[in-house]
Amino acid sequence: MTRIILIAFLVGSLLASCTVGPDYKRPQVLIPASWLNVDDASGSIANLTWWQLFEDPTLQELIRNALKNNNDLQLAVARVAEARALLGIARSAQVPEINTGARYHNNRLSETSFPPINKLGVGPNMDEYRSDLDTSFEVDLWGRLRRATEAARAELLASENNQRTVLMTLVAELAQTYFDLLELDREAEIDRRTLDSRRASLDLVSHRYSDGLASELDLKRAEEEVASAAATVPDVERRIVQTENRLRIFLGENPGPISRSNSLDSEHMPPEIPAGLPSSLLEQRPDIRAAEERLVAANARIGEAKAEFFPQVSLTGDFGNASISSSDFFKGRSRMWSAGPTITFPIFTGGRLRSNLDATEAREQQSLIQYRQSIQQAFREVEDALVFHQKAREIRLQREREVQAAERALALANLRYTNGVSSYLDVLDTERQLFSAEIDLANITRDQLNAVVQVYKALGGGWEADLPAGRNVQP
Repeated sequence: MTRIILIAFLVGSLLASCTVGPDYKRPQVLIPASWLNVDDASGSIANLTWWQLFEDPTLQELIRNALKNNNDLQLAVARVAEARALLGIARSAQVPEINTGARYHNNRLSETSFPPINKLGVGPNMDEYRSDLDTSFEVDLWGRLRRATEAARAELLASENNQRTVLMTLVAELAQTYFDLLELDREAEIDRRTLDSRRASLDLVSHRYSDGLASELDLKRAEEEVASAAATVPDVERRIVQTENRLRIFLGENPGPISRSNSLDSEHMPPEIPAGLPSSLLEQRPDIRAAEERLVAANARIGEAKAEFFPQVSLTGDFGNASISSSDFFKGRSRMWSAGPTITFPIFTGGRLRSNLDATEAREQQSLIQYRQSIQQAFREVEDALVFHQKAREIRLQREREVQAAERALALANLRYTNGVSSYLDVLDTERQLFSAEIDLANITRDQLNAVVQVYKALGGGWEADLPAGRNVQP
């Protein structure tokens, strides 16, 4: 019996050489020869690991904690585990299934229904002992099971690349939120310094008003400016706390304060950003790779659906012992077996198989469109990030000059007011201009840092280099 099953298995394996359905070929996509807003193609900032790009020790520690505890990342890891298990299920269908069992039954037969039973010397009560070993194996003649395994493997790779995408997004968003926090710290410092300056101005105006050198209008304007400056402090403190709470969520923790070791101006980012070649984006961006793996899976499902139109051949076998007496159970005459192929051929299914194939082909087309969309979206994100970084650097140079000019203008306005040459309105105007210029400089400094992060993310940087890569993965 075992020999028969083995021979049948070998014959079935030899027959299973035909695989229906299209083999996957990467679609042709239009790739630009170079980036519009950068000339350096000698390397790519995406080749840096996140700890090489972000030198702030506090930010590095935050990222490490987030990679350990972030809920979105843990959810992505769990989905990878599920996809790996589903691949194991798909693979198991390609090998024989063997089961064994034993049973004992105590039966009573109806004497009125089976009157000859007593003539045979057998009473109505009898025991039944049985043990068997059964096996079943579907001969994959048309590659249905192999296509299902191919699809499951591609879905696992897509899941792994989704995990990388979550990791990449987590690193980028955490870094940008941290830079937002540093900018708010700088803004709070400017607000408090402005409030102190306006309080000093109010003291000066009060003394001049007492001496008859300033009008009541100047005094009320000074009081108004103090109240306005005082209102900005609690507002920025609110935003600081909310940003700290958002960072805590990235860490998988409850809301709370965040320590920081650097100020906004001490953060270091590379002044020039190499972007590499556009063609490298297809391999570097995990979301593009995930979209392609979903396309691979959808393509394989077409072959699986087409194989349903053809006959299915299964080899089954059963071997064991059966007896109504325990003493005869292990004797040769109690042995039993059965073996043979089963062939099923779909004749009429009411259009189910045709509709299933149409739906599978439609899903493959959807995956193809999504793959192309992901590539176009990636190119747009890179170009947007590159021009953002380039223009943010240019704007920051002008903002620095604006602050220098506003500081000098305020010094002159205070001097002219003290000497009675100009009104206090000139002082207020120059103070507002300086306050606005300093806030704008803080904003563009943060934007320049965030622009580097956006380029890094758009180019596909930010996930661990030692994760499995590409279609060479054989899980």
